[in-house]
Amino acid sequence: MNLIYHPSFLEHQTGSHPENAERLRVFLPLNTFDFDSGETFLGLVHTSEYVREVQGIAENDPGWIDGDTFVSAGSYRAACMAAGAAIYAASTNGLALVRPPGHHAYPGRGTGFCIFNNVAIAVKHLLKSGHKRVLIFDFDGHYGDGTSDIFYDTPEVLFWSIHQYPAFPGKGYLDEIGAGRGTGYTLNVPVPPESGDDIYEHAINTFFPLAEQFNPDIVAYSAGFDAHHSDPLLNLRITNSLFYEIGRKFGQRFSSHFAVLEGGYNLQYLKGSVFSFIQGIIGEEPGYPEHSTTSHKPVWDEYLHRVQQLKPLIRDHWNFD
Repeated sequence: MNLIYHPSFLEHQTGSHPENAERLRVFLPLNTFDFDSGETFLGLVHTSEYVREVQGIAENDPGWIDGDTFVSAGSYRAACMAAGAAIYAASTNGLALVRPPGHHAYPGRGTGFCIFNNVAIAVKHLLKSGHKRVLIFDFDGHYGDGTSDIFYDTPEVLFWSIHQYPAFPGKGYLDEIGAGRGTGYTLNVPVPPESGDDIYEHAINTFFPLAEQFNPDIVAYSAGFDAHHSDPLLNLRITNSLFYEIGRKFGQRFSSHFAVLEGGYNLQYLKGSVFSFIQGIIGEEPGYPEHSTTSHKPVWDEYLHRVQQLKPLIRDHWNFD
């Protein structure tokens, strides 16, 4: 699984913001891949008015488009190239090592550090190109509210997220299961703060049969690593060993997949977390193992209570037997 990288991603200048260029510099040196900008594909997800708005801000008046999300002079080009990298990754089984991230971006607005929704653009492109079923597994510690919104009524896409709740963006609770023809195709597993590897492993094993029943043509990972125990923006206790196990479990079951980088803000650990996931997918020995974490009983109790609430909500759509 190649790391799909382009120097333009560093042109998205955010200063001392947690989502800054140093997140990718820790991986350098990297090969630069030759792929097209995703600018012509933004309309698969985003409104033309919003695209023009971002372009205008970048060209004329760099600044904040919401309380968390900055557009600099180089951000429009970086964001277009990030979308292109996601499309390229989808055709090559790669991991798009991009910034800005994307899974909080809606069709008409950016939020949560995200400008354009990279994974959603790539998935829309796959569907337009003939794929019938795409699984998006979002294991970023924050809920991918933009991606969920984009595919909320779409039965061709199963959106599965495991994330901390409560936390930003305040969405992604278990009763959000999709709408219309897409009812049952949004699967939210909200875990409590202080959840460790044991809870994540239980959540994956419990709901993995649903992903198998969906039988996707390809799996798209919104690969965020801010659930790591070191991350400054969340209160989860996940280790590189768990990221490795995610890759291993999915890699053994599904042959066609790609990933797009989302969160992960501790520069000391991010590289090891990303490579742990990749090593799991491709079946290499883990290069950055950590001792697995266990969760305290009150955290387990709350998590299991949520799982018991979730199962009846989706039982009409999936077989748990």
